[in-house]
Amino acid sequence: MPEVQKQRNKRADAVRNRDAIIDAGLKCLSHNPAASMSEIARVAGVGRVTLYGHFTTREDLVSAVFEATMDRAESEVAAVNIDQDTWTSLNELVESSWLALFHFNALLAAAEPYLLSEQIRAHHDKPLAPLIAVLQKGRSEGAFRSDHTLEWQVACFYAILHSAAAEIRAGRLREADAPKILPTTVRALLSSPARMART
Repeated sequence: MPEVQKQRNKRADAVRNRDAIIDAGLKCLSHNPAASMSEIARVAGVGRVTLYGHFTTREDLVSAVFEATMDRAESEVAAVNIDQDTWTSLNELVESSWLALFHFNALLAAAEPYLLSEQIRAHHDKPLAPLIAVLQKGRSEGAFRSDHTLEWQVACFYAILHSAAAEIRAGRLREADAPKILPTTVRALLSSPARMART
């Protein structure tokens, strides 16, 4: 095998191993913020030498898992088309945002000792822009109620999502049920009184 191809294979293996470690880190740290490096390596299907070759300390690994997971979640939120039907946009935002928030909350206990509060806050605030755009659009169309302030609607939106994440962790709500329950809950919160009177 040519040397160039060998180097490409090594790089591809390294990328696969790193991705496997990140995914295993999310799985382990979400269930146990104190999960050990050995446990994460076992779930990733790699040896300790390989794991430490990518992440020399637990801080490096936890920080990387948090950043990678939040980047993926934020990409899903940012991919929502806010120019389509307003209710469709809202439903897609709910579906993507609740999962982002669920992962954020699950990893927060593990990541807090290693990340600056500004880093954590930045990840928490990033999904705000598309949400605010959809809320403003819905209010201007008369689909969403405007007798409540925009700030209050944003706060309530996130309070509902936070509550769902907490209920899942407590075992009182199945994760599979969240995508069905949350859109209707948020819809009831935002529907204008005139719209509700017609339905």
